[in-house]
Amino acid sequence: MSNLGIIMLVHTALNRAGQVARHWTSSGCPVVIHVDRKVPNNVYAEFVAACANDPLIRFSDRHVCNWGGWGIVAASQSAAALMLETFPDVRHVFLTSGSCLPLRPVDELVNYLSDRPRVDFIESATTSDVSWTIGGLDQERFTLRFPFSWRKNRKLFDAYVKLQRALRIRRHIPEGLVPHMGSQWWCLTRQTLSAILQDPKRETYDRFFRRVWIPDESYFQTLARLYSTHIESRSLTLSKFDYQGRPHIFYDDHLQLLRRSDCFVARKAWPNADRLYQAFLTDQAGAMKPTEPNPSKIDRVFSKAVERRTRGRDGLYMQSRFPRHGNENGLTSSPYSVFQGFSEVFEDFEPWLSNITGARVHGHLFDPKRAEFAGGETIVNGGLSDCAKLRDYNPTAFLSNLIWNTRGEKQCFQFGPADTQEINWLLARDKNALISVITGAWAIPLFRSNLNFADIRAEAARLQQIETKQLEILSSVWTKARVRRWTLAEFVESPVEPLRTAVEDTGTTQTSHLTEAPKMVDLSGFGQFLQNLKNQGMHPYLMGDFPPDDSFTDRVRPYRKPYLVQ
Repeated sequence: MSNLGIIMLVHTALNRAGQVARHWTSSGCPVVIHVDRKVPNNVYAEFVAACANDPLIRFSDRHVCNWGGWGIVAASQSAAALMLETFPDVRHVFLTSGSCLPLRPVDELVNYLSDRPRVDFIESATTSDVSWTIGGLDQERFTLRFPFSWRKNRKLFDAYVKLQRALRIRRHIPEGLVPHMGSQWWCLTRQTLSAILQDPKRETYDRFFRRVWIPDESYFQTLARLYSTHIESRSLTLSKFDYQGRPHIFYDDHLQLLRRSDCFVARKAWPNADRLYQAFLTDQAGAMKPTEPNPSKIDRVFSKAVERRTRGRDGLYMQSRFPRHGNENGLTSSPYSVFQGFSEVFEDFEPWLSNITGARVHGHLFDPKRAEFAGGETIVNGGLSDCAKLRDYNPTAFLSNLIWNTRGEKQCFQFGPADTQEINWLLARDKNALISVITGAWAIPLFRSNLNFADIRAEAARLQQIETKQLEILSSVWTKARVRRWTLAEFVESPVEPLRTAVEDTGTTQTSHLTEAPKMVDLSGFGQFLQNLKNQGMHPYLMGDFPPDDSFTDRVRPYRKPYLVQ
């Protein structure tokens, strides 16, 4: 008979638990099984009868096991006492659950423990040294009382905790105890385990831990520190938890992942994972090579899974994880450029920009009539339609989908105060947005139109008011986009440098200078047009200091007094 004894805490899937128990006993390891008292008596009786022909399987007294309650500790105590009494040759006792799956040949685990006859493997750390405590309860789980179930009566649980804090009610920790915490799945030596169970102060300790929250994570972890001569603060059982403290479940497609862990036992395996049970319980030739258990080898995979679950992917919105406002992991998936006023200042600006950068350059995607996709297309990647009604139903989703479905290709589009403005805050908050704005350029189409001047004046006042509000958003403290601004006068006076800056900022070209420039629209008389607006009582201030005679070369520069540097 082996010097390793196995305790199994079984709650469900009794058939799988029986299969695993026989796997242990086939290598000579005695097994003591505790079955949750919530399991119906007839089901329990059938399970006992099915295991009756194996002399190395025993059943301990049953307790009701609720999450976070004392029952799991009581079950472990009963099973451990029966193990030590019935099997005197056992030197190490390994606590497992009915869903634990052995990953390596049992003989390897037996030999591993035989080489370490005095070592207790139990994760045991003080409350200040652990990071997995949930609900803000670390030291308080030992000093407060918890008569209500956290899972079944959450409101009562929280209210009673709040009341005890307000009244400053504290429980006394027994003298000599320093609370420790860790995984409930341990492997203790006979000496340490028997010392815990036979301690003269056990009744005092049990009374204290009955009122501790989640005592299975602290009872043996604390008491082992009193008696063990050599503790390795780690568990030989691979158990992973998500950000909510719930255990990861291993399925058939985790087979290769589990083999890379080099661990002896994994928790918890899905009962219907036939491939896992077949591979690890019957195919010993394909089991893992002998080596030191190293669960950190697969920690990267779990960390990535947790991050994907909690943060998602940049710019991807989906039914299973639609983020709250402000908690998105990236509003869009990749960088893009927004040009405001450039298509008004230059003729055929969009084909020119597409030719010089190689990017996909759209027109006014948020034009009130339709989305002006590049090349006049009506449907683009992802099935996005140019229908303005569909686009305006959710402008944020429209732009996010466009950027997501064209990953790998730089997107550029035109924007202006005449477009649908609901997208402004997304553009401002998006770190992927590069926005180049020529303020007041919206006046050029009005200048070149054939409208009555009264209508032009009204439309100019409306557009200026809209652009003013947009610029306030782009300059807010919440803005994460990269924003470049020029007044129309600044841009027209010296267009090459700001144009080069705006084009190079797209990141699609590395040229130090433009080899060709687009043709600027004829602005002859534009200065007088702005003066006429002023004369009619509408002050066009967003254009900057645009000269009435359209002449920038003859402007008088401010005189600066020379100074001497010594």
